Amino acid sequence: MRANTPLLRFLVLIVAFLSISATAQERISRRISVGAHAGMSFSKVQFNPSVPQSMLGGIVVGARVRYVEEKHFGLVGELNLIQRGWKEKFEGYDFQYQHRFTYINLPVMTHIYFGSDRVKGFFNAGPEISFMIGDAVSANFDYANAFTLEGFPSTVHSTDQYTTPIKKRFEYGICAGAGLEVNVHHRHSVVLEGRFTYGLQDVFSNHNTDPFSGSSSIGIDVVIGYYFSLR
Repeated sequence: MRANTPLLRFLVLIVAFLSISATAQERISRRISVGAHAGMSFSKVQFNPSVPQSMLGGIVVGARVRYVEEKHFGLVGELNLIQRGWKEKFEGYDFQYQHRFTYINLPVMTHIYFGSDRVKGFFNAGPEISFMIGDAVSANFDYANAFTLEGFPSTVHSTDQYTTPIKKRFEYGICAGAGLEVNVHHRHSVVLEGRFTYGLQDVFSNHNTDPFSGSSSIGIDVVIGYYFSLR
C-alpha cells in the first residue's frame, strides 16, 4: 500500500494551524449562508504501473453551507454528486476507452476570505470523503478480451485495468481551491471556484499479488455557485 501518512499529517497540521489562527482574529457577527453550485470535473486515476491517460470530463452538482464567525475565517461544507474516472490514450490507434465513476461526495473545508464587501477572494482547503454509487465503461472495442484483438497494442499498453474488479467504493482525500465571490445584493452572492482534489484511497485492490499497487484519483473541479445569507 502506498505511504500517504506524511501527506495526511501535513494536512492535519495545516488545518490545526488555521484553526488556532482563527481564534486570534477579531470576531464579527455570525453569518450562515446556504447555496448550490454546478460545473465540470476533470480527473485521472494514478495507476502504478502507469496507464496512458488524458483528463476525463464529468459533471459536479451540489449544495453548500457556509458558517463565518471570525474575520477572514469560516467553514464550508458541501454535499455533491460528482463524476470521476479516467480516459485512456492510444497514440496512433483508433481505440477508445473511458471508465467513469459516480460519487456522493462530502468535503468539509476551512474557508479563508479577503477583499471588500462587494468583491472577495477566497481559499478553501480540507478533507473530503466520497462513496461510489455507480460506474460505467464506454469503449469501441471488446475490452474484456483486448489482448486477443488484432492490432491492439497489448505489448505496450496494459489491459489489467479492464478486468480488475472495483474493490473500494469508499474514498477519502484532500481538496484545496480558490475563487472569487461577488455580492449582487445584501443577501445574495455569486461564486466562481477552481479546486484540486487528491485521493488517498485506491479504487482497486493493491496487494502484492494484484496488478496495480496504486489506483487513486486526482482531479480538477471548476464550478459556479450561489449563496443566500440566512443572517
